[in-house]
Amino acid sequence: MSKKKFIIPLILVFTLISQNSCKVSYSFTGASIPPEAKTYSVQLFQNLASIVNPTLANYITEELKNRFLTQTRLTPVADFGDFAFSGQIVTYDVSPTAIQGNEIAAQNRLTIAVKVKFVNAIDPKQSFDKTFSQYAVFSSSQNFSQVEQALVQEIVEKLIDDIFNAAASNW
Repeated sequence: MSKKKFIIPLILVFTLISQNSCKVSYSFTGASIPPEAKTYSVQLFQNLASIVNPTLANYITEELKNRFLTQTRLTPVADFGDFAFSGQIVTYDVSPTAIQGNEIAAQNRLTIAVKVKFVNAIDPKQSFDKTFSQYAVFSSSQNFSQVEQALVQEIVEKLIDDIFNAAASNW
């Protein structure tokens, strides 16, 4: 009998909380997505960088799709999702970063920048059009072609984190 006295008020409290909760859906990933948002779409990123990595555009596009698929309740659609992404790769550049006394680079830096247009059909004030840039440093003694794939994976992971957080975390 005493369990019923405890459980019934507890159920009522949770019911009242759920009915009076704010209009933002939170997840354990840090995403805060309005409950009205049901879909997302990601258009293939165009590669407009002066140096073109032939697999990068598809890789970034698929990683962004996968992030929303695995960390939100949104459903992917081909076009015009409630959250819609498009963009361009604007920088893919290798440059020296740490010059030694004999004017030889000790380290190099791979930088990737993407310009992202995000349209939030539910709350247009949250939409943006901005450039995200990330880099990774590697030793100049390493052959770039041998470390390129690992560097790209590291950089793209950071870029996707930045884009996801900008679009789905309003706090």
